[in-house]
Amino acid sequence: MPGPVEGLLLLREAITANYHRQNAPQITPAHIVVTPGAKAALFALLKTILRPGDEVVVPTPNWFGFGELITRAGGTMRPLFLDPADDYALRPEVLETAITPRTRLFLFTNPNNPTGRVYHQAELEALLSVTRRHPEIFVLSDEIYNLIHFGATPVPTLLSFPDPHGQHLVVNGFSKSLALIGWGVGYLVAPPALAQAAAGGQFATGAAVPAPNQHAALAATEHSAAIAHDLLVRLAPTRALLLAALSVLPGVDYVEPEGTYYGFADLRQFLPAAQSSAEASAALVAQLRAGGVDVVDGASCGAPGFARISYALPEPELREALWRLQAVLVGEKRSGS
Repeated sequence: MPGPVEGLLLLREAITANYHRQNAPQITPAHIVVTPGAKAALFALLKTILRPGDEVVVPTPNWFGFGELITRAGGTMRPLFLDPADDYALRPEVLETAITPRTRLFLFTNPNNPTGRVYHQAELEALLSVTRRHPEIFVLSDEIYNLIHFGATPVPTLLSFPDPHGQHLVVNGFSKSLALIGWGVGYLVAPPALAQAAAGGQFATGAAVPAPNQHAALAATEHSAAIAHDLLVRLAPTRALLLAALSVLPGVDYVEPEGTYYGFADLRQFLPAAQSSAEASAALVAQLRAGGVDVVDGASCGAPGFARISYALPEPELREALWRLQAVLVGEKRSGS
């Protein structure tokens, strides 16, 4: 017999206990649906709440997958452009001006992918003071990188804030912060009626996540602090290596990432001339790849001329990649060559 489509009770209870430790005592297993990955959790919620013509306000730069998911769920993405010169600050007055009568959802990532920006308690409270004045708007926080942070304080979950109108939704998973890459387990957290509707959609289009995968996620949940600590210890040297290399590379700028395992480098000074920004950005990324450096084109994240660079790889490989990056951008050769 297959397990319940909303996920094994043991796993949902363990996730619930984790949220209780994060100052979210209102969460119960009835709020949680286990999904085949965080992307599936996102789509399940989007498909459940969006109506034709609804707008989704998304701080930009953002994860390159949001636009397609929103479109396939029947909505329209409305970018809310953030300024790297302002440390990608997400200011409440800017959010207020982005809201229209068609706004149905405010979707953000914390920590942000691709910038690594973490939005802390005071910033989130200011934003939520805006959304509480619009109880018809849902707020969805993608917290897939929540345990990968290098700041002094943890990344706050949206679920720890007062939610008098039942607006707050969260998606998370096990591939980023808990190293279960390829196991295909994510989850959503929503008011029980909405969670039940999302589970119904999952039942109609698929099935429950395989039980062995859920048991692996349960073990990761029960040992999440230790797993995340080990990841941070492993990532700290390569993070320092990447940031040090970017800081001395002529013409390259960046905002120091506090979370995720990416740097988001501003390479606009190196864009080819006489092309649109998107075409020039693609051309620069193609040039980097031809030089042996694989990056994510910032244009796919709403920021042409930027590149997302991962430091979640062995230090010798990262050093080699940074040499190649330097060689492509500024033509500098290795000493002795």
